[in-house]
Amino acid sequence: MTNLLGGSASPYLLQHAENPVWWFPWGPEAFAEARKRDVPVLLSVGYSACHWCHVMAHESFEDQEIADLMNERFVAIKVDREERPDVDAVYMDAVTAMTGQGGWPMTVFLTPEGKPFYAGTYFPPHRRGEMPGFPDVLVAVSNTWRNRSDDVRQQASSVLRRIEQMRDLPASAAEAPSTSADCASAVAALAKQYDYAKGGFGGAPKFPPSMVLEFLVRHHARTGSTDALLMAEGTLRAMAGGGIYDQLAGGFARYSVDPGWVVPHFEKMLYDNALLARASLHIGQVSDRELGGRIAQETADFLLSDLLTPEGGFASALDADTEGVEGRYYVWTPERLVAALGATDGSWAAELLHVTPEGTFENGASTLQLRSVPDDPDRWRRVRGELLVARSTRTPPARDDKVVTAWNGMAVAALAEIGAVQRRPDLIAAATRCSELVWDLHWTGERLLRVSRGGVAGSAHGVLEDYAWTVEGWLTLFQAGGDERWYERALVVLDAALAGFSDESGTYFDTASDAEQLVRRPREWSDNAVPCGQSALASAALMASALSGRPEYRAAVGHLLAAAAELVTRAPRFAGWWLATAEAWADGPREVAVVGEPGQARDELVGAAWAWPAPGRVIAVGSAGEQRVGLLVGRAGPVPQAWVCRDFRCHLPTDAPERVAQLLRGAPE
Repeated sequence: MTNLLGGSASPYLLQHAENPVWWFPWGPEAFAEARKRDVPVLLSVGYSACHWCHVMAHESFEDQEIADLMNERFVAIKVDREERPDVDAVYMDAVTAMTGQGGWPMTVFLTPEGKPFYAGTYFPPHRRGEMPGFPDVLVAVSNTWRNRSDDVRQQASSVLRRIEQMRDLPASAAEAPSTSADCASAVAALAKQYDYAKGGFGGAPKFPPSMVLEFLVRHHARTGSTDALLMAEGTLRAMAGGGIYDQLAGGFARYSVDPGWVVPHFEKMLYDNALLARASLHIGQVSDRELGGRIAQETADFLLSDLLTPEGGFASALDADTEGVEGRYYVWTPERLVAALGATDGSWAAELLHVTPEGTFENGASTLQLRSVPDDPDRWRRVRGELLVARSTRTPPARDDKVVTAWNGMAVAALAEIGAVQRRPDLIAAATRCSELVWDLHWTGERLLRVSRGGVAGSAHGVLEDYAWTVEGWLTLFQAGGDERWYERALVVLDAALAGFSDESGTYFDTASDAEQLVRRPREWSDNAVPCGQSALASAALMASALSGRPEYRAAVGHLLAAAAELVTRAPRFAGWWLATAEAWADGPREVAVVGEPGQARDELVGAAWAWPAPGRVIAVGSAGEQRVGLLVGRAGPVPQAWVCRDFRCHLPTDAPERVAQLLRGAPE
């Protein structure tokens, strides 16, 4: 019997539609039912590619006895965290406040008014060591509610007060944006946490630090810092050679369970790969061009081959599991290599890819690692293709094919820039098609919607990151392709964000003023799996200010960077995108205006502008005629020329590509 999730568009919610649990989707009906029955709400939050979400579903939500207990004593609500990041953020704060840690699946018990009073993450079906069994938790929470509901409500109010205190950013004494000194201090702090043996930061589990990598490569590009480059290139090299990177099809898994990047948690997320593709491109431009350029290109190709939807958007994720087994699709044994390649190539591939009889994963299987450049590149290309063909006969991981606005903005930015730098018009075309989908389907004329699936938009309103990344993606696409529609549309969306999400202090909430009222209005400051909405807005608004010359955009960025100064100083690992934006601010950013009739001369000037990743660099290309882009106003003409500027203060125009490159690589004046 299908429960109330059967009409959902979310693949994650549909995975639970046949559970014996009588799940409600998030909405007022569920809370009205809880008030009517005078029972608590059991809120369960997860996402489709989450391995432990699947485990808890199989162990508990598909179990009739546990489901009966849930149905009898609670109103159960299931939420896709990717569809409703606002709900996830509010209650993840509660989990962190009550338990000291968070994660998914997230399990939170609420009053009928939506206030959290008890929480955890994964609960097993029976007690395991110190971890209570889920039925025991259900009975204990229900009995406490029945016997001491007034105390529970007081506890819930106390939790909310604690969350508000926890989420208040310490007042910053800064009256100006983060400075060059702040960025240098962050590099020094990161150097103390860097894993010089294995790359990355911290121990296991180890997550790809995409935003920190972007900061480090920008810092090196601006200052020449060898420490920043060592950490950026060393981390990329370690990840790209490890099992966390798909050596056959490209693309990164979510994280590594070990400090050496050998065994990943196999889910592949769109946002990780979009951010890492762009950072890899930039690392390749300042250092190892073969490594960075290859990883950027392969990851972009992975987006097109595995995540592109029929409508032109990009799917959210690939599952970690295949046929209920984590990683089955990706791992190999020496015997499987021989079966796919023959004895000679199979043995060669096993040595090259570190596939051993003992295995590096489970049951004697190994992830594929490519720790050195193959001694025979042509042979490796052939073997790689044959292994891809052999792997394609396996059951592939499930795909969450909903199109998330923010993550598609990240993909557009990455594909457009990689396409421009590597001269891949197919990538720019894919970014354009994706942008058309978002404009036609996700933008209502007044606001952005968070998701669509199968060409049908969902009802959830976009959050701040959706607006910010749409702006960044479209402005990057304008720079790569020259279509002014994306410049104009980006400014429309940016203006909507600045008006709809701001508070009286000039910082921003994650939800718009007319969004659904939750028990608190979320506002994130730290960069975690993705840049927080406010740092993403700062980056997008700075890009917009550099292209348009509108002072209100730059003023908004300055205010945000000043507000985040305390966080940047205290916790640089969780402020990577803030720091990347601060680098762009410190560098100017650099603005390049190229004019002239299309042809080889203009193309060479544009190519020189793309060749060096000056922090926050923007590029506008125009021909004769009236110009609507601020950076191009007054500069149109038939003769190819380039102006390199900083905050609209420009050097004399030049027709020499090498002069453009020199000005972009030079120290800011």
